[in-house]
Amino acid sequence: MRGQEDRQQSVFVVLNLEEKVSADHPLRAIKAWADKVLATMRRDFEAAYSHTGRPGVPPEQLLKALLLQALYSIPSEIKLMEAIDYNLLYRWFLDLPVDTKVWTPEAFSMNRQRFIDHDLVRGFFEKVVGEALKQGLVSEDHFTVDGTLIRSLASHKSLTPIDGRSKAARAQREVNKADDEGEASGGSGGGGRDRLVDWKGQKLSNQTHRSTTDPEALLARKGRGRPAELCHSGHVLMENRHGLCVDMAVDCADGHAERDCAKQMLQRVRKRHRIKPKTAGMDTGYDDGEFLHELETKLKVTPHVPTRRGPIRATDAAGKARRRARRRSKTKGYAISQRIRKRVEQVIGWCKTTGNWARTRFLGHDRIENEGLIIGAAYNLLRMTRLVPAA
Repeated sequence: MRGQEDRQQSVFVVLNLEEKVSADHPLRAIKAWADKVLATMRRDFEAAYSHTGRPGVPPEQLLKALLLQALYSIPSEIKLMEAIDYNLLYRWFLDLPVDTKVWTPEAFSMNRQRFIDHDLVRGFFEKVVGEALKQGLVSEDHFTVDGTLIRSLASHKSLTPIDGRSKAARAQREVNKADDEGEASGGSGGGGRDRLVDWKGQKLSNQTHRSTTDPEALLARKGRGRPAELCHSGHVLMENRHGLCVDMAVDCADGHAERDCAKQMLQRVRKRHRIKPKTAGMDTGYDDGEFLHELETKLKVTPHVPTRRGPIRATDAAGKARRRARRRSKTKGYAISQRIRKRVEQVIGWCKTTGNWARTRFLGHDRIENEGLIIGAAYNLLRMTRLVPAA
């Protein structure tokens, strides 16, 4: 028979969130990993917070909320708080009772600088990598390095000439003045926050212009024929056994950041996790003789990098390093490294699409890097939950 709709609201309800989440839900394993890692960071949290005053939102809940934001592609903290308020699954993941009011998005803004000053986000990321090491999921010998462009929050309208006395600066000031006069007279001058900026006939470059919104962002393009956009450069160090992300870094998109960050990440992995990388797979963008020579001599890492076409005429140490890299391209180990190297695109692709790292919402390399570390930790946890049963 046909069922009848009951619009009468229940007065008292007994609800167990643990029973609402299925036993095979992916968040169960992720929650177990995250809680285990956060339990080891108790001293770090106590050092970062004062022992007096009004209690704030627990940092464990803030970090796990950021994991949810990355895993479910939630675009902002405001949307995240709305989702946590009505989603029982999110409340269960955060250990937040049903009758407890969620905190406001300002809690993330007030604690973000504290997380940077005390390296809490990087500490969380590195402890996740450490758990993967304990499970035997991370290679200690073979790694891959790659970089990508992260679009800045700023737009081309924020660009201003560095030299205020140049002709371009004077021309732009005249345009801005005309827009302000049109807006003041009631016309459609295009002033205000969304001011009309016309760069037609002017050449924009990083040597002549700088963004007032995001001064650390530089004009860069992904390839020939592509438009130049204000970007930062993001870098990923991946281990080759299961494709886990073991380190991330953010720097200026100046064309040299890929090689500089590659050395920093390899050194940091050696220092933090006591791993001694033997090989590092790279693309043609890392084909620089001095960089290859430094990897071989100082870091004791064998670079697997394809060299550019054409004869190598240099006879110094940099030229010899490139010759060795070209001879190495005929070996079996190089072929395996280059084949596995393509997996790093999966890591970067997941971070930029699911983790919303394609265009950052923050200003400053520290905040953008922390955003990437949380996304990288979410990627590793999701990957680990699929690898541990098989292992």
